[in-house]
Amino acid sequence: MRPHLALIEDDPDFALMCRTYLEREGFTVTWAMDARAGKAVMHDGGIDLVVLDLGLPDGSGLELLRALRSTSRLPVIVVSGRGDETDRVAGLEIGADDYLVKPFSQRELVARIGAVLRRCRPPELPAVLDVGTLRVDTAARQASGTGVLLNLRPKEYALLEALARSPGRVFSAEQLLELIWGASWQQSATVVEHVYRLRGKLSRLPAPAPRITTVRGYGYRLDP
Repeated sequence: MRPHLALIEDDPDFALMCRTYLEREGFTVTWAMDARAGKAVMHDGGIDLVVLDLGLPDGSGLELLRALRSTSRLPVIVVSGRGDETDRVAGLEIGADDYLVKPFSQRELVARIGAVLRRCRPPELPAVLDVGTLRVDTAARQASGTGVLLNLRPKEYALLEALARSPGRVFSAEQLLELIWGASWQQSATVVEHVYRLRGKLSRLPAPAPRITTVRGYGYRLDP
């Protein structure tokens, strides 16, 4: 699958040059020419990495990066004509994964994008998760307990898989929203509703069955 990049850059000539080269190198590129459009592109979903210019006509790229980092770990490479150490350090401290000073070669940009994507790629995870009598087959996207198959909706399955990957670990509602829905700005009631439905389905498994425990003031955990 072609990695999907968001290019947030106000210079149309530079953006066209970058977009043309990146698409020739196998990327899909969505261009936004200001902070408002860039924010919309990033929150639409499906973006694998952001190439972000700091000098935008309707706001600071650093402020856009700061807002993004409050809800997401989406990889970001800052590209800027500001090469001072202070600017580079500020960008990296706010959460940029890399910082590239203009002018630069398109080959270097492609190499930096590839390196960041490799670093951010999740590690290989086990295909089958066993938590007590619960078995979660991540390849088939199915879960069962003592041989009884659970009839789960997609988000219910995703919630169960997330909890089963770290049994005993407490996840906050915000963490679960980010992991499963990709956005912590949604209402936490979404998580409450899905936990309620999933608990009902787990309760119908033969005993002993894993259970989702509410840790008051913190979140939820899966206990074997």
